[in-house]
Amino acid sequence: MSFLEISGVSKSYGEGAHRTDVLDSINLKVDEGEFIAIVGFSGTGKTTLISLLAGLIEPDTGGIVFKGREIDGPSPERGVVFQSYSLMPWLTVAGNVALAVDSVFKKEPSAERGAIVDKYIKMVGLEHARDRMPAELSGGMRQRVAVARALAMQPELLLLDEPLSALDALTRAKLQDEFAAICEEEKKTIILITNDVDEAILLADRIIPLKPGAKATLGPEFNVPFKRPRDRAEMNSDDDFIHLRASITEYLMEAGAERGSENEREISLPNIVPITQRPGKDTKADKLPDAYQRAAQTQVEDRYLEFSQLKKVYPTPKGPLTVVDGFDFKMKKGEFITLIGHSGCGKSTVLSMVAGLNPITEGAIVLDGTHVTKAGPDRAVVFQAPSLMPWLTAYENVELGVDKVYPDATKAEKTDIIEYYLSKVGLGDSMQKAAADMSNGMKQRVGIARAFALSPKLLLLDEPFGMLDSLTRWELQDVLMDVWKRTQVTAVCVTHDVDEAILLADRVVMMSNGPNARIGNIMEVDLPRPRSRKELLAHPDYYAYREELLDFLEAYEGGADPSEEQLQSIQQKRASRLARQKAAIEAAE
Repeated sequence: MSFLEISGVSKSYGEGAHRTDVLDSINLKVDEGEFIAIVGFSGTGKTTLISLLAGLIEPDTGGIVFKGREIDGPSPERGVVFQSYSLMPWLTVAGNVALAVDSVFKKEPSAERGAIVDKYIKMVGLEHARDRMPAELSGGMRQRVAVARALAMQPELLLLDEPLSALDALTRAKLQDEFAAICEEEKKTIILITNDVDEAILLADRIIPLKPGAKATLGPEFNVPFKRPRDRAEMNSDDDFIHLRASITEYLMEAGAERGSENEREISLPNIVPITQRPGKDTKADKLPDAYQRAAQTQVEDRYLEFSQLKKVYPTPKGPLTVVDGFDFKMKKGEFITLIGHSGCGKSTVLSMVAGLNPITEGAIVLDGTHVTKAGPDRAVVFQAPSLMPWLTAYENVELGVDKVYPDATKAEKTDIIEYYLSKVGLGDSMQKAAADMSNGMKQRVGIARAFALSPKLLLLDEPFGMLDSLTRWELQDVLMDVWKRTQVTAVCVTHDVDEAILLADRVVMMSNGPNARIGNIMEVDLPRPRSRKELLAHPDYYAYREELLDFLEAYEGGADPSEEQLQSIQQKRASRLARQKAAIEAAE
């Protein structure tokens, strides 16, 4: 008999015309000590499945048998860690863990209960913070408390509902490694719900996709053959890992595509020029220093956007804090660069300065011969939060910008511009939907459409997909690439995501740790365009670029300051791998 068996489970919500079918005929057997990862898009019923296993809700049909008994309610034998931390804000770290321990082990002596609390706080690395309140903790630390609390109940089955998805990519990767070590130590039976394929491969024995759409069912199983402990950097060079990752990703992308996409209207963009592209009548307000005027006279497309010894200093109670120091970089017209680095390295500070939203302390930024001194419609920004007017429709949110940028256009011309870009981001059938009624993914699509509709000289993206689950992020990255290839707008994107950085960029700019952050390395991405995630996964050179970024980030882990020799060795490692791959391909031909 299986340790856990799900048989023909279906679940829906509501009745009659308001009925929503979520899960249909879910069947799964789990052996004791197994680690199962279930991956799928948001809204496919993953959390509903975890709630069924936890006994928090009942199935409409079918049943779940745990250790020979049908689940009919919650039990401390089954511990749960949800995406939201659900900590008691008035209790310390120790108090939050003790709350669970005292409930489950109420018959045990106080000293023994205290020892259990101490053991699991130590296991998740929070000994130094045991007396802090949740408000004093980072998101990663709060999730560690939630994991410690679940483990301290000493459950036989641990249920994890996207426990790391609310964290940025680098914090998430660090906690994945820590969690893998904890799982090895505890040897629990674990079911992990995730939208991150890399997370699933790093942690699980089996990976099972949950097909999207109404009446979601489980897809084909993928066995993970790698011995533990697993090292993400080493796996990046493993052909079996590359094949498994590509197979799972391709299946999920095809399953997502089957959900259907909105119809695109064939619209021809009108031949009109936005106000930001016209010769300025009044240049006095933006008069350049003499040195930059001379540079502008001989300007070529290789210096379309220039950062010159950029520096940003913030006043603090302890004195001036230099966040960015000596950021010096030139971009070609039509180039797409990504900025990557650990939290606090000044990526968003650089972006806010070029957007004109943050004053420059020293140095200068020159865009198309004009000194950047303030915000303007020639620079469109897509933030992590879309910043839409919730009471306006998708159409009206884009219209706000178009009216400003095309003041002389006819109503028909403005309509064509708005509908063209909303259609291109997959919102052809949702133009009149209010922003308040949209998912986060739909809102971000509106933000992308609005940015492109402005026909800016420079597109600035500040972690535009950071709030979205991994699979929705894939979709929107491909949407962004598809629209970008039509416009070839010069673009700068801040990201924590290694795969996103490579997918989007002509060059990846890697920043050192802050304070006094600078450019640590620049990686040319010589991969063919147009790009899509599916095409990249099949390209032999993709994982060499990925390895360099992972090695670079590891070199700066924990505030480290690697030497020039160490950084050069990372670059050489990638160059050697590419050379070996090229030689192997030529030999095969």
